[in-house]
Amino acid sequence: MEQSIENVNLLVTGATGPLTKQLDAYIAWLDRNQYAISLMRIKVLQVLAFDRWLERRDIALDNLDENHILRYQRRLSRRYGSRKYGLRHIETRRRELFNLKQLLDFLRQQGVCALSPAAQQTPIDIIASGFEHHLRSERGLANGTVSRYTTTARQFLADRFGDSTVSLHTLLLADVIEFIRQQAAHLQPCAVKSEVTGLRSFLRYAQYCGEISAQLVASVPSVATWTTTPKLPKAISAEHAKRAIDGCDTHTADGLRDRAVLLILSRLGLRAGEVIKLRLDDIDWDVAQLRVHGKGRHESLLPLPADVGKAIAAYLKSGRPASDDRSLFLRSIAPIRGLKEDSDAVGAIVKRALRRAKVDAPHMGSHQFRHALAVGMLQRGASLFEIGEVLRHRSPQSTSIYARVDVEALRTIVFAWPGEAK
Repeated sequence: MEQSIENVNLLVTGATGPLTKQLDAYIAWLDRNQYAISLMRIKVLQVLAFDRWLERRDIALDNLDENHILRYQRRLSRRYGSRKYGLRHIETRRRELFNLKQLLDFLRQQGVCALSPAAQQTPIDIIASGFEHHLRSERGLANGTVSRYTTTARQFLADRFGDSTVSLHTLLLADVIEFIRQQAAHLQPCAVKSEVTGLRSFLRYAQYCGEISAQLVASVPSVATWTTTPKLPKAISAEHAKRAIDGCDTHTADGLRDRAVLLILSRLGLRAGEVIKLRLDDIDWDVAQLRVHGKGRHESLLPLPADVGKAIAAYLKSGRPASDDRSLFLRSIAPIRGLKEDSDAVGAIVKRALRRAKVDAPHMGSHQFRHALAVGMLQRGASLFEIGEVLRHRSPQSTSIYARVDVEALRTIVFAWPGEAK
């Protein structure tokens, strides 16, 4: 029998448990998120079994939480023992756990289940949460940077205060130096430098809150990385980039999306996070412009090359799933939504494309396309200032790494460096 949404709806007609009134809305939610009918059927059957278990134990929805799901999961282990089941059973239970937690999230969004009780916050949690909010709302840092800085702050506070009361005004320079020394014992110099940057940011926040003096912040030592010049950028060659782009199968939705993403990386030099943040409203088709949401909430308008525009249009017309999500690029499997921020979704697209094209690239990440754009501009005679403008660098120092790529090109553009007399 052909499976359809009507067949799935028929499964719930005999339900009598506490979930009965929510099942139609749950199935409609699954349908809106474009789950395959076969997967919807599995999810609904698991929910129905859970519903019968809740009914037998007279558990009301307003009391439902994660503990009930875990008790339900343990039912067969207690009855038969774990040796009766193999790896297939374990995987089935893992999927069942995921599906029931997804159901619980849905019920909470509908307001029929109590929200998850907030975990008891420790003094470190409270301070770290305030620091995180400061980084996001006041400084507008990227999510990845916020996460790194907050993790460093938590580690520093845990090392200094442990489980005792946190008193920031008692911090001393010796505490800072000891933490840095501990990090240096097991991290590479570049990683230690990142830790120190995060620590210095936290101490500035503590100064902003009036807890410590400016002298303590200024006394944080710098970390020597024992190099006077940055590493050469690893750029993919033009030939390899073309092979990766041409290798996308434009007869499939995934291929159309991946080709558009790769062209944006190659022609515009966007960062992976900037590609993920692109929304449908960011494209102005009338004037061929693309609005880019960069670091620190900075927005830029870039010209939309014809080939990039055609690739995006092809994806929107024939590849992009129907969705209320306004993100430009969507997942290709349910739940259908925008690519997750701070994920490696764009990196995964690049990695698949390079493997499909059998390209032995310098590395498998997306940033090599950005480097390739800059190197190509430099070799065609562009100035470092022009490269910085295209890449939207906020400091000439960020662009200076490309000065080492081509010495001959560097000799011809030395007078174009920002700040030089004209």
